[in-house]
Amino acid sequence: MADNHHLPQGPFNIPDVPDFIPRRLKPWIFIFFVLIIQFSGGIYLAAASDMVGTTGLMQEDILMAGYASLIGLAINFAVMFRIKFRFSNRTQLLICGSVLIAANIICAHTTSVPLLVGTCFIAGWFRMQATFACNSTIQLWLTPVRDMAVFFCYVYLVVDSVIQLSGIVTIYSAFNLEWESMHWIMTGLLAVMMLIILVLVRPVRGPMFIPLLGIDWLGALLWAGVMMCFTFVCVYGNFYDWWDAVEIRSAVLLGLACLGLNLWRATFLHHPYISFQALKNRNVIRATSVYLVFFTLLGTEHVFEHSYASTILGFDETNLIDLNWYVFVGIISGCAFTYLTFALRKWRYKTMTLIGFTFAAGYLAWFYFMIDYGVEKDALFVPLFMRGFGSVIISIVFLTSIVQSGLPFTVFPQALVINGFTGAVMGATLGPAVIGEFLRRIMAKNVSLLSTEVYDPGLIGQIQMHALVVSMKEIYGWLLITAIVSLLIIGLSYAPVRPWAIFPKWRTIRKIVRTEARN
Repeated sequence: MADNHHLPQGPFNIPDVPDFIPRRLKPWIFIFFVLIIQFSGGIYLAAASDMVGTTGLMQEDILMAGYASLIGLAINFAVMFRIKFRFSNRTQLLICGSVLIAANIICAHTTSVPLLVGTCFIAGWFRMQATFACNSTIQLWLTPVRDMAVFFCYVYLVVDSVIQLSGIVTIYSAFNLEWESMHWIMTGLLAVMMLIILVLVRPVRGPMFIPLLGIDWLGALLWAGVMMCFTFVCVYGNFYDWWDAVEIRSAVLLGLACLGLNLWRATFLHHPYISFQALKNRNVIRATSVYLVFFTLLGTEHVFEHSYASTILGFDETNLIDLNWYVFVGIISGCAFTYLTFALRKWRYKTMTLIGFTFAAGYLAWFYFMIDYGVEKDALFVPLFMRGFGSVIISIVFLTSIVQSGLPFTVFPQALVINGFTGAVMGATLGPAVIGEFLRRIMAKNVSLLSTEVYDPGLIGQIQMHALVVSMKEIYGWLLITAIVSLLIIGLSYAPVRPWAIFPKWRTIRKIVRTEARN
């Protein structure tokens, strides 16, 4: 992966943009594009409650569509370099912008769950490609020595911040207008972006024309099927009562069949979409394990926080979404901290992992000890700040470790697909599914215990609310114990490795990709 011979580059320039635009302004044009693209999801989960009320869709349907977008995003990693070297930035951005506009229009009108999920999957794929086209163009401006620890601080600063800001904009636009207004706002911004591209971005292609040959498209569809089935089980499991439903059993069987086919094909294909070399890499396995544990600990975000703030504290939608600002501040601070310590001072992976899990434990401890009926809104700043701070550290650190995994560049993008699956999809769906089922069982137990001591039917609502608080506290306690045990395991491990994740030169990457396409 590494290419340690870095010659003086001279002033950074983007040949795609005409010279009458000042050089200092050129990178900011592409950052503007990235922000518009990142805001342009096929569906906006913050408006889920409004969509449920007006479209007849279930909450689970909307979540499934949102996660389908993440699956499409992750599956793109393995081919994004091939597409970059096949089409110019202008062509990529114009096509991606057109697809995202179509996706916004479809998602604003359709009530068909298959169409909604399929549209979001495609939108996620093109959103990732457009983001990569922009970010790869300004990579040398961000880090002239191609230090990916520095680059990923920027990536997660943009991506995670936009997730929070998108929710805020979606709720306030829906509050003042309608839930579809976010789709029209983003359609307009994407049209403006495309107009700027037509005027200011030239069709500059690299020195090598690399056709899209030798790509295992069937493998891509099968891996997407594995993740779709996994997500379906996690999202709809509680609704269908898990293994009692034929839908869940069918999804499990289909997912296993897709997984088995992919593993079997990887034994004889010359270029499988994800090879055993990527699946067995130590850094990939370590990152997968950490993601599943860490984001399961933070799965209460999706299960408890909304219920607690709305049902117990009585927050309306605007007060609920204002909590995103607290997470936003945590993300900004976490990226700045990681940049100063991990990217610049080269703190060890172990040290950064300990810090990330410490903030996760602090988040859980706050709710365990402080959860109550009369918590003020401002008091929630501390735990939500810690959640945003800790999660962005873990994401940056372990994505950097993938670059430093020692994998050859032809296999490296496959590891990014696995990283996307485990970090963005499995990490976001498995935790809420496990915690949601845990809550359902503990809640039933606590309601039963409390009901035996009360004989007034008029108090049933208060009993259920009290049982909810008690159940949440119990689960936060168990998760806190898990976080402390994880901290002990990490603390006792020996890991002297420091980040040295240097990206190859684009000239080197082109040669590697061209050789792979020929073979």
